[in-house]
Amino acid sequence: MQFIKTASRSRFIISSSIATVIVFSLYLFILISDSNSSADKVKHIYFVDNISPAHKKVIDLFNQKYKGSIQVESIDLPFSKFSTNERKELFARYLRSKSEQIDVFSVDQIWLPRFARWCEPLDKYLSAEEKETILPNVLHACYYNDTLVAVPLFVDIGLMYYRKDLIGKLPDAAVIEHALKNSISWEEFVSLGKRFRKEKNPFYIFQADNYEGLMCCFNEMLEGLQKPMYNNDSLFLQSPEAVKSLTLLVDLVHRYKLSPPGVTHFKEMDSYEYFLNHNGVFLRGWPNFLRDYESVYGATGLAKEIGKAPLPHFTGHPTASTMGGWNLMLSKYSVQKREAMIFIKFLMSEEAQKLMYEEGGYVPSNSALYADAGYLQQYPDLKFYQQLFSEGVQRPAHPEYTKISDIISGYLKQSINKTMTPKEALARAEAQIRIEGVFEK
Repeated sequence: MQFIKTASRSRFIISSSIATVIVFSLYLFILISDSNSSADKVKHIYFVDNISPAHKKVIDLFNQKYKGSIQVESIDLPFSKFSTNERKELFARYLRSKSEQIDVFSVDQIWLPRFARWCEPLDKYLSAEEKETILPNVLHACYYNDTLVAVPLFVDIGLMYYRKDLIGKLPDAAVIEHALKNSISWEEFVSLGKRFRKEKNPFYIFQADNYEGLMCCFNEMLEGLQKPMYNNDSLFLQSPEAVKSLTLLVDLVHRYKLSPPGVTHFKEMDSYEYFLNHNGVFLRGWPNFLRDYESVYGATGLAKEIGKAPLPHFTGHPTASTMGGWNLMLSKYSVQKREAMIFIKFLMSEEAQKLMYEEGGYVPSNSALYADAGYLQQYPDLKFYQQLFSEGVQRPAHPEYTKISDIISGYLKQSINKTMTPKEALARAEAQIRIEGVFEK
């Protein structure tokens, strides 16, 4: 049964960076002109993000609470119109020009090293008690060079979805589900996949296009083997652990035939749709999968058949899940820093974090929600996410991370496409990174 018709989904992407800047600048100019025309003494804060219905409700609630003194003006950069890279370049252009037109903006966690130079350090604005409300491993990722440069808006964490009804057809289904809940080993996972070959269900769907999603898949395998991609100025891309991780990704497609060759064209949405359309058994994804497709699979009854589990691990090693999310940064050039911090602290509050989760499924970063037994009983998924956080791993921080990621993911994809061996792909990636002058050792 076709749950999604991919061809009918329209996506508008502004391909020219110049056109993108012009559109954004015009929109920002009109918005600021309108708000400045007011004769009152209300302080206007300009917040840039992908403004979902949940974001809007939180902003409306804040504006109601601070009516007459602070007004947040939201500037919507929807993912349907602005790619992640376009968002990044827009922010960089405005901050590089020392523009005062943006106060608070939301960034992908991996952008922090790049934007730290243009953003206000936040240590002096937050008390020790306020910092303690943030999940510890999430807070750690908000520091750069020992300075707090951001606070989390919401958290992302890699996980594995599976079809309980398909697993349930096996005679030892209860044993398998128990193993899945405690993280199955990759070796056991491959053996399980062989039992599904005659059913012709695609067994494992993951994202292997040359983009950040593939880096996340590679990173969590490598970190599970307790070896980073790089550290300081040292590269470890040709380590035995890196070769083992990439070899498994290649083997899932070609040797074991558990993943379709088309995964090298999959980003998140493509993989989610393929999983639904082709009755996939397992899917590597993020918490937003269920939220984004609730209107589709909810009506079919499929929702209750989708379970969640930690990602598999290599025997003798722990499971690892790449952590991500979107963080809030305060522009160094903002002229309304005090009011902007009031808004940022509101977004960090239990009230706002609950609303974001309940209305939009955004996984909260406020630790109080995970300590509230009644709230966990009402929303048991949070307890599962809390378990994953203890196994979460970060991608290595670097001001040129995006450039590094683009290079590595391109070669990872080529290897999964069988155009070069894992050893060759990793060696070429390392050589190109050195040519770019990012690392010296």
